Amino acid sequence: MPRYDPGAGPDEVAALSGFGHVIKLSNNESPFGISPAVAEAVRRGLDGGVSRYPDPTGRRLAEAIGNSLDVPAERVVLGNGSENILELLCQAVLDPGDLVITQAPGFSLHEIFPRVMGARVQKVPVTADFGFDAAAWHDALATGPKLVFLANPCNPTGAVLSAAQLEQVVQATPESALLVLDEAYGEFARADPEYPDALEALRGRNRPWIVLRTFSKAYGLAGVRVGYGIASDTALIQALDRVRTPYNVNQPAQDAAVAALGDHAHLADTVRRTAAEITRVADRLRGAGLRVVPSATNFLFIDTGRPSVRVAQELHRAGIIVKPWREPGYETYIRASLSTPEDNDVFVRCLTEIYAKGTS
Repeated sequence: MPRYDPGAGPDEVAALSGFGHVIKLSNNESPFGISPAVAEAVRRGLDGGVSRYPDPTGRRLAEAIGNSLDVPAERVVLGNGSENILELLCQAVLDPGDLVITQAPGFSLHEIFPRVMGARVQKVPVTADFGFDAAAWHDALATGPKLVFLANPCNPTGAVLSAAQLEQVVQATPESALLVLDEAYGEFARADPEYPDALEALRGRNRPWIVLRTFSKAYGLAGVRVGYGIASDTALIQALDRVRTPYNVNQPAQDAAVAALGDHAHLADTVRRTAAEITRVADRLRGAGLRVVPSATNFLFIDTGRPSVRVAQELHRAGIIVKPWREPGYETYIRASLSTPEDNDVFVRCLTEIYAKGTS
């Protein structure tokens, strides 16, 4: 079973590099802080203390999410991050020997959680230019999966499926299979005219599905851990509730998420600043000769032309943390999320120096 790799720790890299300021680009976190409304909501909540258990249903947050998306709160499930819901789905749905289809390269927990349950995992690779391979997906989905994990945008590449490509997946997925669309980075991609609204595409479909989203990325709440899912029907939510621990989302996280959901201006500013940095950094890296996959997210998938683990170690010595990709076929790639413009300039300079040294 593959081990989830969160990347090197800042304290470890600080000790190795001797730099007091470590540039952490390994976990796709937002460098632009939380909404002032979030800070105030958490402060008010903490003023009352934390001696009471949180609302086990997360009713206030579920209703806020439901109202924002025009779905009943009874079809919303909350998780300790959206990855918690990935785990719940596998626990509720999978039996040993069941087949799960996902993509490659992909988010490792789309493989790890099914294998914990004894399921088989088949990965559908992207095309040579990191595009959607419709024929490969059609063939894979015809093999009778019980669960289908599809991230849009894709983690780690940042690429998006178009509305037509998403429709191909929906049409090819057997009605007996649960279709899981992971939109952890969807807020960044919505400015892309190619990016489809999965919830709108699935509304009214007479089949089981769930769309997963998170407050960890664009909303900047990674530290409090809260994500959610919108399901095709209440029966799926009830199945998840049977395997969910009753207090899986703490109260400060619930309060923070409600406030974040209401601050549209802060979200828009984060997305705008992120897009500008993605374009700027990607252009500079391409100008230095590196291959960078087009990204609609807050991270870049970069071919260094050398073993990614070695490149990551060299960056550690410069006080920079990235995620070296270890999936077969992609061992020369690193995934790097973006930080402030100043940090990004340091990253670009160090990576291009390492790349130039390796090609000379």
